[in-house]
Amino acid sequence: MTAPVPSTQSGKAADHLANERTFLAWIRTSISIIVFGFVVARFGITLREFLRMQGNGERQSGMSLAIGVGFIVMGIFMALVSLVRYRTTMNRLNADEFQPAGAIVTVLGLIAALFGIILAVYLIYTARTL
Repeated sequence: MTAPVPSTQSGKAADHLANERTFLAWIRTSISIIVFGFVVARFGITLREFLRMQGNGERQSGMSLAIGVGFIVMGIFMALVSLVRYRTTMNRLNADEFQPAGAIVTVLGLIAALFGIILAVYLIYTARTL
């Protein structure tokens, strides 16, 4: 028979498992943002080729490449921040000094909202020029 696990150890294990799940959610989100940036950049290349075939090559702006690269950079930044946050939380849980996330969550949320606004404005702009 196995000895029962003390409640403090099982609580600590649950905290660490929750920290890992949160980290993996951030990683999935950052990968999604990176892929979305790639799709946006590729859309611009496809649109440019389509316009060139239609004889409207002079109306291309190249903004989709910049926006796509911006999303890719944001996804990479989110992956790195999530790694730092995971390691910090793990160390604080081990030291029994856990503190919830502070400004970083707000900063990432504002950056994501800013990129959403930029993408919406770009889509409105391209819809009017076609």
